[in-house]
Amino acid sequence: MTHFHYKGGLRIATLLCFFFFLDRPACADDVRPGYQVVSRAEIVEAMRQCDDYDPTATTNGARFQAEMVAYLARKARARDPQGLPLFIGYEDWFRAFMEVTALEEDAMPQYAQLSYQHKQNMEVDYRVDRVIRKIKKAPTPELAVTVRIWWKDQPGKPDRYSYQDTLSTPHLKVTNRRVMSYRLVDFGNWVAYDEIKGLTGRPTSGILGFLFRIIGEGRVIQTRMAVSKDGLQVYRATARKGFFKRRDTVTVYPDGKMEKDVPPGRPDLLEIAKRITQPLEIDYAKLSGDR
Repeated sequence: MTHFHYKGGLRIATLLCFFFFLDRPACADDVRPGYQVVSRAEIVEAMRQCDDYDPTATTNGARFQAEMVAYLARKARARDPQGLPLFIGYEDWFRAFMEVTALEEDAMPQYAQLSYQHKQNMEVDYRVDRVIRKIKKAPTPELAVTVRIWWKDQPGKPDRYSYQDTLSTPHLKVTNRRVMSYRLVDFGNWVAYDEIKGLTGRPTSGILGFLFRIIGEGRVIQTRMAVSKDGLQVYRATARKGFFKRRDTVTVYPDGKMEKDVPPGRPDLLEIAKRITQPLEIDYAKLSGDR
C-alpha cells in the first residue's frame, strides 16, 4: 500500500478533471476499435477507493483522477499486461461521479460539468512498451500509463474551454484544449504527471496575476505529487511561457484548501517536498493517432 492511498493500494488539480440511468457502456459512436470499454460500474468501483478527501474540490481533482486511472490500469494489467488500452466515456464518468458523490447534476463541481458538457472521453494505455522507451534518470516506476483526454472535432464545436479556480492562491484561470495528454508515472511513494500537453493556465490575482496579464497563459508541463500519512498533498508544478519558467510547491488539504509551500512545523512534509524534487528523465514512447 503506497502513500498514494489505494484501498487494497502547484498541481494541475484542474487538469483533469469529469445514476439516474441503468449501467451501460459508452456511446458506440465515441468508441474507437481496439479499446476496452470501462463500464460505469467499474468506474464507480475505482472512484470509491478515493474516500479520505473531497473529490468535488477542484484542487483535489488531479489526485482523484490519478487514483481512479491508476486503480483501473492496475486491474487491467493484472488481467493482461499487453491488453488493449482502456476507454472511459464521458457519460459514464460523469454519472459515476454523481453516484459516488450523491450530487444532482446541477450541483456537480464546475470541472466535472464542463468535462461533461464538452463530451470529453478518456483513453488509458498501460502497456509499458507503449508508454516508456527508456528511463534515463529516475526510480523504477510501479506503474506508467499514457492518458489522452479529448472531445470530437466537429464544425461549430470549440477547440478549448476555460474556467476559474478560486480555491487556489493566487486564483487561477485554467484552459483545457480539445486534445490533452500526459504520462502518469507512479513510483510508489510519489507520482508524476509528465509530458503534459494541452493544458494552460495563469494566475488571475496578486502580483503574479498582473505579470501573467502581460505575458499570457503559461503551459503546464509537469506536476509531481505525494500524500502524507494524514492526507495532505504536496505538489510541485512546472509551467512555461516562452523563456519564462516557473516552479511552485503547494500543499493541498483534504477539504481542498491550498497554500503555497508547506506549513511550518511539518518535517514530514518537508521530506515529501524533497522526495518529489529528485531527478526525473524519461524517454516516452511516441503518441500515435489523431483525435
